[in-house]
Amino acid sequence: MLKEKIKNIESLEELQELYTSVFGKNGTMTVRLKDMKNLNNDERAELNRENTELRELFKSRQDELELVAMNASLAKQKLDVTLDGEPENRGTLHPVTQSFKEAVAIFESMGYTLWTGPEIEDDWHNFTALNTPAHHPARDMQDTFFLENGNVMRTQTSAIQIRAMEKLGAPIKIFAIGNCYRKELDATHSAMFDQLEGLYVDKVEKNINLSDLLGTMRVFASKFFGRDVDLRIRPSYFPFTDPSIEIDMKWGDRWLELLCGGMVHPNVLRNCGIDPEKYQGFAFGFGWDRLAMLKYGLNDIRAFTDGDIRWLKNSGF
Repeated sequence: MLKEKIKNIESLEELQELYTSVFGKNGTMTVRLKDMKNLNNDERAELNRENTELRELFKSRQDELELVAMNASLAKQKLDVTLDGEPENRGTLHPVTQSFKEAVAIFESMGYTLWTGPEIEDDWHNFTALNTPAHHPARDMQDTFFLENGNVMRTQTSAIQIRAMEKLGAPIKIFAIGNCYRKELDATHSAMFDQLEGLYVDKVEKNINLSDLLGTMRVFASKFFGRDVDLRIRPSYFPFTDPSIEIDMKWGDRWLELLCGGMVHPNVLRNCGIDPEKYQGFAFGFGWDRLAMLKYGLNDIRAFTDGDIRWLKNSGF
């Protein structure tokens, strides 16, 4: 029986051949339909019914076979999600950038606001307002890049503190991170380096003092390095703070310099329009690159800028 044969066909090719033999130009059904004019009404109705039934049966079997073929093809393309993925060459944050983001989060959590400023500074903001007038010997402590118009490449981000106090007055609690420039280049110094500065000034009634500065640094260092740190204070001199100190951090069996700072000099406050009889506070600063060297265990600061991608890929950042 033709109907059973259609149902039992297992390939689309065989089904197409059978369809052609039935409905093709010279197919059996085609010939019978051409002779329909010689049939009576009942025979015509029966032939139409058979023609329709066969066509539907062919179409149904075709759909079934096409579905089987599609599933077989998809099975060959199936993705095995248990296989390891192919490695990707993804970029990562530079270690200095990564540590910068960590520092921003730490200081903002302590209520400090991030400030930035120009890298090309005028003499007032870079020196004079920081209690370092033209005749001051402390200017010789910094190997400055001078420009033809009298401006300088910023030697310290303390200039940002001046700009912030000029604009906001007091009370003020800010920190700044930015590039600085000095004529220095060796394993622990770079001609262009990142520096972090902090400033906290409030009314004298709050009695902000060096203990507050030390406590701030202890909190920052413990969060940044992920462990408790031992700190010690040494007396020092800077024209923009009085008294001035240096804070060292215990690193293994050695004491390493962490930062410089002290109480903001009254002249610096006056230069920014703040009355030192009513306000006082502390300021601090340190070379950011050198701090990042400690965090990542580097011996040469130049590794941060030599562009060796192999080092970045294998350093675990």
